[in-house]
Amino acid sequence: MKVLFLLLLLFLLGSCRFFDTQVPDEDALLQQRLREIDTTNVSMYPSVAECEVITDKNLRKDCFFNTMSQLIQQKLSADTIALMYPGVDTITVKVTIFADARLLFEPQLTSDSVGYDHDKIDSIIKTRLVGFPKVEPAQKEGVPVTSQFVLPVVIDVEK
Repeated sequence: MKVLFLLLLLFLLGSCRFFDTQVPDEDALLQQRLREIDTTNVSMYPSVAECEVITDKNLRKDCFFNTMSQLIQQKLSADTIALMYPGVDTITVKVTIFADARLLFEPQLTSDSVGYDHDKIDSIIKTRLVGFPKVEPAQKEGVPVTSQFVLPVVIDVEK
């Protein structure tokens, strides 16, 4: 019995070297993981409350963009812009949704709108685009991230 125990003990001590493997370097693991992450796409797009029930990623994205376009259009429709500048029918708005759910709207006026007072239009748009519903930021690997997109907004004069 003692011989069997001694042989088993020697076998266990001798076999430990077969399980001794090199642990990868922490920096090497980090660099490998960073190469695996696709930084051009988010895993979950920003969302508003009415789009939360949709489970399909593309449908949820479409719902969010449509909702945001409609909200911006409602806030800018039949406003001072349409009355002061009847030639302006579409404005593109760059929307930034920060990781902490803050919103930033930046009007992007085209170069063909040279005759317009850009600062005045910019000021009008920024004062009108307030009071939006809570927006959940985009997520990448489960972590909230900042995202940006550009929405064309049609100025509706007939309201």
